[in-house]
Amino acid sequence: MRQQRWFPIAALAVGLFAINVVARLVTRFAFDDNDAAETRTTIVMFALIGVVLAVYTFIVSHHRRPSEWLVPDWVLGVAGAMVLTLIAGPFVSGDQPFSGGSDHFFAQIALYAAFAGGGTLVGYWISVALGHDYRSRSLKAYSQTRQAKPRKIVRR
Repeated sequence: MRQQRWFPIAALAVGLFAINVVARLVTRFAFDDNDAAETRTTIVMFALIGVVLAVYTFIVSHHRRPSEWLVPDWVLGVAGAMVLTLIAGPFVSGDQPFSGGSDHFFAQIALYAAFAGGGTLVGYWISVALGHDYRSRSLKAYSQTRQAKPRKIVRR
């Protein structure tokens, strides 16, 4: 099952949605009518989503080109998690998806996209800085094979 093409996409979406569900349940049961605590929990949730995507990007960028994982896996996984968070997430906390108004709905989209993109960039930049990304590893292997060949002797 893990070899299926849809598995990494679904696992990423479900993992990111699970972070949202846990944050909503903590907010609902521990901080029911405390706006400051709800705001802090939301910021921690978005930061955790950014960290998870940074780790995911760091790991995936070691063995695959960004064109292979960014568009299909990352975009579909994050979009699926965002849709689940916006549509199904409010029902977990006993609310409706559009009960906060359209500005609250679109602010969640903007925050989710900002933290997901920021986490992904940080993970990729760390991978590139350490020389663990696919391109750096390919260039290192190329330079090692070029240096391993004996020098050609030119006869005159």
